[in-house]
Amino acid sequence: MTKNELQQKACDVRMGIIESTHSAKCGHPGGSLSAAEVFTYLYFEEMNIDPKDPKKADRDRFVLSKGHTAPGLYSALAYRGYFPVEDLKTLRHIGSHLQGHPCVSHTPGVDASSGSLGQGISVAAGMALSAKLTNDNYRVYTLLGDGELEEGQVWEAAMFAGFRKLDNFVVIVDNNGLQIDGPVDEVNSPYPIADKFKAFNFHVIEVADGNDFDQLAAAFKEARETKGMPSAIVMKTVKGKGVSYMENQVGWHGKAPNDEEYETAMKELKEAKEAVCQK
Repeated sequence: MTKNELQQKACDVRMGIIESTHSAKCGHPGGSLSAAEVFTYLYFEEMNIDPKDPKKADRDRFVLSKGHTAPGLYSALAYRGYFPVEDLKTLRHIGSHLQGHPCVSHTPGVDASSGSLGQGISVAAGMALSAKLTNDNYRVYTLLGDGELEEGQVWEAAMFAGFRKLDNFVVIVDNNGLQIDGPVDEVNSPYPIADKFKAFNFHVIEVADGNDFDQLAAAFKEARETKGMPSAIVMKTVKGKGVSYMENQVGWHGKAPNDEEYETAMKELKEAKEAVCQK
């Protein structure tokens, strides 16, 4: 896809996030919005996947380690064609296949159940090792929050992946600077993030703006070309990106927009998409 097309899809993904959390009257829009570009890039450009065959053996795998940002993943899956976009309005409703955290047995396109922070990266590392053991060529990607890096299990998984030289494994850190209790550097600072992954034998790629498709494209290309060690893409993003009143506001970590806030957000996102279309 062209950069312009990716930007339009990212707007769609953001509107899906707002639509679903508003309908659910709960959920996590802030960290879903900050990762909208990486969700879009993975599912529309980077990964070898087929919505018509969600379980194909040679598909690339994605594990949403920060499982609470399921609205972002669900929106990307819906717009990629795994299930109807209309389903997003059923988020967290009784009987819906779109629950508050991803479930591998319910939702097409979900490769692993996740939500207990720190565990997703371990599952993903195991998937990457499995590919090595069976001489398969698929790649494994996992997305972590920066607050999630406070979990010790993250670093056990990193130690394992680095030791096993899993060069088919890419860890992505959504460094938006905020977690549920406030700024990450005030709650329990994970910094310096890049140096930590380097210490566990990762090739580290720092992205100054993780909401920019050119920078993401360069980072994923570099990760794909890296041999003999796993890669960590540490991307600086904006929590609540794309919705003016949500940007860099910790209160939007886990709160749904009300009717008035929904209308404002959707108006801004539609205008943003129109501006992209006119370029």
